[in-house]
Amino acid sequence: MIDVDKWQEIFTSIRRHKLRTALTAFGVAWGIFMLVALLGMGQGLQNGIEHDFRDDAINSLWIRAGKTSMPYKGLKEGRNIQFDNSDYDLLRDQFPEIDEISGRFYVSGSQTVTYKDKNMSFSTRGVHPGHQTIENSVMLEGRYILDKDLDAFSKVAVIGKIVRDDLFGKEESLGKQINIGGTIYKVVGVFKDSGGDDEMRNIFIPVTTAQKVYSGGTQLHQLMVSGGNLGLREMQVLESKIHNTLARNKNFDPSDERAVRIFNLAEEFQQIMGLMGAIRGLTWLVGIFSILAGVIGISNIMLIIVKDRTKEIGIRKAIGATPGSIVNMIMQESIFITSVAGYIGLLLGIGLIYAASGVESEYFRNPQVNLGMVIIALLVLIITGTLAGLIPAIQAARINPVEAIKSD
Repeated sequence: MIDVDKWQEIFTSIRRHKLRTALTAFGVAWGIFMLVALLGMGQGLQNGIEHDFRDDAINSLWIRAGKTSMPYKGLKEGRNIQFDNSDYDLLRDQFPEIDEISGRFYVSGSQTVTYKDKNMSFSTRGVHPGHQTIENSVMLEGRYILDKDLDAFSKVAVIGKIVRDDLFGKEESLGKQINIGGTIYKVVGVFKDSGGDDEMRNIFIPVTTAQKVYSGGTQLHQLMVSGGNLGLREMQVLESKIHNTLARNKNFDPSDERAVRIFNLAEEFQQIMGLMGAIRGLTWLVGIFSILAGVIGISNIMLIIVKDRTKEIGIRKAIGATPGSIVNMIMQESIFITSVAGYIGLLLGIGLIYAASGVESEYFRNPQVNLGMVIIALLVLIITGTLAGLIPAIQAARINPVEAIKSD
């Protein structure tokens, strides 16, 4: 049952201190607004970073050959390291923890690709079948490069979605022949890639075909491996083992990090996620301190209200009001002010996130306010409202009725 008299007292008290109440309530509303807005924007930042990492398998190592920076076993520094098919076979056979592996052979320059009367330039790369998993390529039509294509030196090509659209328009692409730098290839698949338009301007052909047609050797420009479900520590161990194995195979000092450069995407991802965790922690810290500032303001105004109502509280106690009823009266007013102000701040914060939900950029996309965040914010409201009224309520309950009645 609603106690009408008590609510009338609360509204009368608020009207007596309109300006102070409004300014104090603004502090609470601002604190909740900042908390929700910062958490939502932080989620948008995390979504943007995670979206950027969708281009490649997160548990992957990208291995590039470099130049030695120190002498080793009588060999001078400054030697160029080169990968070939034997290195691919070595890693594939020696490390069972590798889930997928691929080499890359870059066909130099952007090759002129011809279909009928259309001539365009696209990047062409020779790859192994495992390249699809490592690059997170999704097939829209047809198939990817297969082992049988490598064995037969097949002249087949898997083209990106943009390559298909530019060359074929609305015409069917599968089974059609395209001329890449003077060599005819049959289109067997079309892929899309979350890495963006640049990734979908690529053409992939069997690595053995690329080596035979464009170099006549067995050179590989890059090696890539994925670790499947391996954890970060296991990926770091795998990285070290691969580096040492290549050092033995290529005769360079194992401590020479310039001879072979390995980019550990799993490590990079964990570092960024750790940074995001720190940002979330800082966000909560800023939000909580902003809310505490509002709580202190409400606590101060409630102390003023208690002081102004000292005689009234004394009379209440003299005619039988219990300390519990006095505490409840002050606490109810404090929680009411905090709840209303906080709810307004919560709605404004959610409104801001909703307004920004369509914003997408390289490192920011789809900011969100999830249910858990709203529940936590509401719990913060209840706790802060209780804390704001606690000290004034206790002080009011301790008022001596005789002294209160005598006070001016």
